[in-house]
Amino acid sequence: MTDETSSTHNHSRSADVAARIERRWAIVAIAVIALIAVMAAYGGIHRATMPQTQVETIDPTTLHLNGEFIESNLGSAIEPNGSVTVRVVGQQYSFTPQCILVPTDTPITIRATSPDVVHGFLIEGTNINTMLVPGYISDLPVQFNKPGEHLMPCHEFCGVGHEGMWGKVKVIDKFDFLQLSTKERRLNCVD
Repeated sequence: MTDETSSTHNHSRSADVAARIERRWAIVAIAVIALIAVMAAYGGIHRATMPQTQVETIDPTTLHLNGEFIESNLGSAIEPNGSVTVRVVGQQYSFTPQCILVPTDTPITIRATSPDVVHGFLIEGTNINTMLVPGYISDLPVQFNKPGEHLMPCHEFCGVGHEGMWGKVKVIDKFDFLQLSTKERRLNCVD
């Protein structure tokens, strides 16, 4: 066998090995994509066909007049079990309260709704991202590990003043929050 024939034979064998390896990786990639597509389809169909376990409704026309979303009841409050409940109303073109005050290392439930149109409710740097739909209460669990500030923009177009609809969440030390809560029943921060 000449050097040229041997070189051609080795090149042909290398090409066959590379082709087999590329086919295997292509099959793996296609399988992963197919698995993700099946999971997404199942999740979408399952959520569409199964009702939520708990849907809370509220009359958006009387939201501010009585019940848990009257103005004196908005903001953060400590519950008897030590957790914190925050009540928020999103309306054209603001959140009430504009600034939410919460403690670190505490289970927090944000209960929010809207009296007028659909609003987006997003707390940057967290997994809180939902829509506030008139007539429905969004119930969102969250916990913050360190003090800081998070922007809270409306991310659903809600009208001509949409770009100015934002708020913030101010996370403070748990001890400081507990001291403030002895002075006021409902807490929020004012800049």
